[in-house]
Amino acid sequence: MTPATHALLRWSLVFVWLATAIVSVVELNGQSHALLVSLPPTWSTPGLSQFLILAGAAADALVGLWLAWRPGRTAYLAALVLMGTMTLLATFIDPSWWLHPLGPLTKNLPIAAILLVLLQDTPTPPHKP
Repeated sequence: MTPATHALLRWSLVFVWLATAIVSVVELNGQSHALLVSLPPTWSTPGLSQFLILAGAAADALVGLWLAWRPGRTAYLAALVLMGTMTLLATFIDPSWWLHPLGPLTKNLPIAAILLVLLQDTPTPPHKP
């Protein structure tokens, strides 16, 4: 892969993670909260749901910034783990999101593929004895 292609893929992921963080906060009491309403009442109370949304947004922002400023195998693996965890949580909360026409969960499959390609394209640092 060319360095330009690698950079294009990486910066597209930076955009996705940072945009997701921003939208989650902007929609704190809207769509973000609506995702959690199918949870038991204890989990979907306003205070706890806001905390969960803000924690997810913070994780998204951290990964986005990590991919922007310190890209590498560890950052790509962290992004893959976060994306997988969020996908599993969203599937547990409301599996119908897999059938949404705009693909809020199905988009994670090509994101995972991009992360795997970036991982494969990034050299492993030499082992220190």
